[in-house]
Amino acid sequence: MTYKILSAEFMHETNTFSRLKTDEQAFRNCYFLTGCDAIAQRGELNTELAGFVDAARHYGWQVDHVLSAGAAPGGKVTRAAFEWLSNPIVAAAASGDHDGILLGLHGAMVTDFCDDGEGELLSRLRAVIGDDRPIAITLDLHANVTAKMCRLADIIVSYKTYPHVDMRETGRQAAEILQRRLEGDIRPQTIRMTCPMLEEVNGGRTDIGPMIDWIAAARAWERRDDAFAVSINGGFASADIAAAGPSVLVTAQGDLQAHREFAKGIAAEIWRHRHDVLNDYLDVESAAAIATGYTPERGPLVIADYADNPGAGSYGDATGLLRALLDAGVADACFGPMVDGATVQQLQSHRPGDQVELSLGGKVDPAFGGGPLELRVELVSQSDGRYIGGGAMIGGLQRSFGPTAVIRAGGIEILVTTVAQQLLDLQQFKSFGIDPAAKCVVALKSMQHFRADFEPIAGQVIVCDSGALCTPDYRRLDYRNVVRPVFPLDAELDDPALPMPARD
Repeated sequence: MTYKILSAEFMHETNTFSRLKTDEQAFRNCYFLTGCDAIAQRGELNTELAGFVDAARHYGWQVDHVLSAGAAPGGKVTRAAFEWLSNPIVAAAASGDHDGILLGLHGAMVTDFCDDGEGELLSRLRAVIGDDRPIAITLDLHANVTAKMCRLADIIVSYKTYPHVDMRETGRQAAEILQRRLEGDIRPQTIRMTCPMLEEVNGGRTDIGPMIDWIAAARAWERRDDAFAVSINGGFASADIAAAGPSVLVTAQGDLQAHREFAKGIAAEIWRHRHDVLNDYLDVESAAAIATGYTPERGPLVIADYADNPGAGSYGDATGLLRALLDAGVADACFGPMVDGATVQQLQSHRPGDQVELSLGGKVDPAFGGGPLELRVELVSQSDGRYIGGGAMIGGLQRSFGPTAVIRAGGIEILVTTVAQQLLDLQQFKSFGIDPAAKCVVALKSMQHFRADFEPIAGQVIVCDSGALCTPDYRRLDYRNVVRPVFPLDAELDDPALPMPARD
């Protein structure tokens, strides 16, 4: 039998503390593709859609792909943007005779009218297709999974890697489970266990630490005849919502009590390791001091500013780390991105080689990450900001920083962009004439994802907290909606009784 499948990708990770709303243009700045164009550009790369397409070829599905859209992490998604993207998906579901639905979602979308963007989309889909036709969804490992999402989706599969390099594999796994559901072999449901934390203490990193063993246990459990997917979600602490926090999901059937006990056990381990922080977060002065004495015998020193990571919704214009590097006289270095469209626009009237006085960065909210730097710089180059990824995460995918400039201040080449994106791919420097591997010091704004492409060239990696919006010091943020008590805001929290209560 040939099954007809409706598919779409609609992804956003929402930092509710951001002043900047995520509107239609924010999605267009990242990617917005429809139908065949989406399949042509994303269907053979490391995307959920590629995994869907792999399954479609194998099983002979007829795929009706509506759209693929994603915006960089940022503030709440506006109602207008949500309706613009969700309405075509719901309309296609209402008008078609699809046997099932496959969705590539993030799992941490918050809109300006509801806290559960994914749950809202699923609710609208169920309203038009009913309860019988199956829906399978994929999620980012940093999803804040709600009970509503688990109730409305038959199948949930999250990434198992951080840095995320298994998007295609995740899409394929969800699609294969959907095929079994369509054939009537299985009737899965998803069990969810949580614990009272803002996030898994290391954000779910899977290169080192306890997540390695937890993921191995998840894969082993998936080999059971009645278990189809185990997802360990680190959660996303920059969302001030009731459902924020880590979760363990088991999409399964059969002995549901056994599945609950397994999920409960992993959740208990996440809680038990809540003090075992793997990163040593330096202040910017300490990071700069290391940089001044560094010798690149085995590759550059890579300094990652976790706090100003656009990949978690920070503004990307914090100046604290750059100021410290300049004050310390660090040379033979590169830095990026500094998200400052006004400065890029100012530089449009100049030519490479010009010396320019400018006020760089620190414009959105100087309380997080420092105010503008008054600098005299040399303009090195200008471009439209387009590049094609080359690394494991975004290799082959077309991206753009918007109008972009490279400037030199002291001994540091600075990538100044209009659109906020985290640095996670060497091509984000190399496409603009900066070779990170040839530098002594590479300073970038990213959490963990940079390791996939930058660790292989690095002699040493250090991480710092510049005090920007994504600071790991959560006590600086004004949480009002998370369920209290919660770790680490309430450090005196006693061990929770098991099974752990739902956090929404």
